Amino acid sequence: MILQAGILLAAATATGADSFTADHLVRIPRVGAPVLSPAGDAVVYTLRTTDMDADRGRHDLWISNLNGSATRQLTTHDASDTSPAWSPDGRDVLFLSSRSGSSQVWRIAISGGEARQVTELPLDVGSFKLSPTGDRLVVSLSVYLDCDTLKCSAERLDQAEQSKVTAQAYDQLFMRHWDHWLDQRRSQLFGIALNGDGVAEGTPARLTRLDADVPSRVWGGSGEYSITPDGQTLVFAARLRNAAEPTSTNFDLYRATMDGNGQPENLTADNAAWDTAPVVTPDGKSLVYLAMSRPGFEADRFQVMLKDLASGQTRSLTADWDYSPSGMTLASDGRQLLMNAQDTGHKTLWRLSLDAGSEELPQKIIDSGYVSAVDAAGDTVVFARDDLGSPSELWATDVRGSSPRQLTRLGQASLENVALGDFQQFSFKGAGNATVYGWLVKPTDFERGKRYPVAFLIHGGPQGSFSNHFHYRWNPQTYAGQGFAAVMIDFHGSTGYGQEFTDSISGDWGGKPLEDLKLGLAAALDQFEFLDGDRVCALGASYGGYMINWIAGQWPDRFRCLVNHDGVFDQRSMYYTTEELWFPEWEHDGPYYQSPEAYEKHNPARFVDRWQTPMLVIHGELDYRVPVTQGIAAFTALQRRGIESRFLYFPDENHWVLKPHNSVRWHQEVNQWLKRFLQ
Repeated sequence: MILQAGILLAAATATGADSFTADHLVRIPRVGAPVLSPAGDAVVYTLRTTDMDADRGRHDLWISNLNGSATRQLTTHDASDTSPAWSPDGRDVLFLSSRSGSSQVWRIAISGGEARQVTELPLDVGSFKLSPTGDRLVVSLSVYLDCDTLKCSAERLDQAEQSKVTAQAYDQLFMRHWDHWLDQRRSQLFGIALNGDGVAEGTPARLTRLDADVPSRVWGGSGEYSITPDGQTLVFAARLRNAAEPTSTNFDLYRATMDGNGQPENLTADNAAWDTAPVVTPDGKSLVYLAMSRPGFEADRFQVMLKDLASGQTRSLTADWDYSPSGMTLASDGRQLLMNAQDTGHKTLWRLSLDAGSEELPQKIIDSGYVSAVDAAGDTVVFARDDLGSPSELWATDVRGSSPRQLTRLGQASLENVALGDFQQFSFKGAGNATVYGWLVKPTDFERGKRYPVAFLIHGGPQGSFSNHFHYRWNPQTYAGQGFAAVMIDFHGSTGYGQEFTDSISGDWGGKPLEDLKLGLAAALDQFEFLDGDRVCALGASYGGYMINWIAGQWPDRFRCLVNHDGVFDQRSMYYTTEELWFPEWEHDGPYYQSPEAYEKHNPARFVDRWQTPMLVIHGELDYRVPVTQGIAAFTALQRRGIESRFLYFPDENHWVLKPHNSVRWHQEVNQWLKRFLQ
């Protein structure tokens, strides 16, 4: 499963097949993270399908036997069923569902039958984890901290929703986050007992007695807390909700008793940077977790840490390994850690030995594609993998990575009569003579001797990567299906090429990255003669949208058109209106008022007088990371300059475009814009 740079890779094709479109993209069944049974003989997972009439995705649980004998749907309901977890005996699967009218924990026997409700709480359950002993649940609930009971929080929430007064008052920042305004509630973890029938009973005990959101907003989940094997102790990650929160990445790990008595103990108070993803070893003696070392830097390298829970002694297991894992799980014996990490244009799977005294660096066991999730039981490892030619499917191997085999073809089956473009990784000498990588996706109608227009895609982050990844929003195959060749460059600042390469963009947003884009496009045109260098449009979102605005003033005569989605236009107003202030303060050396020259050095708003390239500007009203006024400002600049331009506005979308019909419209507008200038 090794993909080598410079080797052309064939995507799935079919004779007389249709070209891939946005309609195909939004309808592909999406396989979720795998969860292995305790015996390692079956895997349960979510499958997201698209209900176009309801304009939303729906999630059901599916199960596959690892011997290949059966793949079947486990739950069917209009409400989405998510977050599966096995009971310790492997007979039942617990999951979250809103089928009762609120989000609660349910369970269903794998042998079939009707699902049974486990919790009946007055508040929505946000996440859960079952104790290894099987007799207790930990659930997350959003509560008012001054309420002594869940009923009090539920009644106050109902009063707020019924009140004709809509005003909210705030005394500190983080008034809003991502796509919603915050209220006075906090997500907290509660422990609740299960009776002999596996149903919750008794009064839930609040375990996380901190002014913090556990799990964290916005993407936190059950991976941010862990229960010891004896079921007596909880370890969780939290960042305090105080005045420092908007500028802080200081998540700490805390230990609390499962009876809810006493205050949690901070296990990582000595590290002012990010600590997260706690995993307690099967013997209950050690804690494995991820930690950064630089406070305030969200793109710092995560190291794998091992802490002795009795002595508190802690050491890094990956200090000499220049990768940053994003997910990890322990093998059943507790001696092997499986983890995925971005790796030179891929996201690969690694194994790390936890044996005492081992100095072995992590070993790569899956070399290519994009491994998004992994689970292990016994000697069996199951992982979700996709690449530029295939949506995510489940695969199985052993802890050594021997003979990986594909378990599902649910997404691929929806593309049996659809042609996808062949893809290839390439490299070139970029800024500072460093080796920089890129990807090329050929048009699906490719013919030798014919030249093709180019969609030049610029990734966001900026510490990110397009990667060998079948993305469900920015997918280069949608451009290949329209007759364009897609070119993507992992410029300085991209992840997966070592931490020094990632660090290099901070303070230099418009420098080395722009140089890499210029050199990368030139290299692609030189290496692939079928690319038509006279017909190129550039597109980007978030930091990619910022780069579009920067290109408009710094490289104004290169492209026939530009597409700017949710891009930063003015660094000054951006700083004063975004929410996660730790990000711009790290990237530009402090608050704007302390270092205005750092923000203004690469501020697109300063160079509007040079703009001349037609631009499509796209923005969502609910984007609080890059507020909609940034898009409006860019469009104002274009219109006042008399430059051909169009503003596409989504009143109900955030930093992304998530609703199926809106996604199709997004692609229609973008493709029409490209065709207008490239055909």
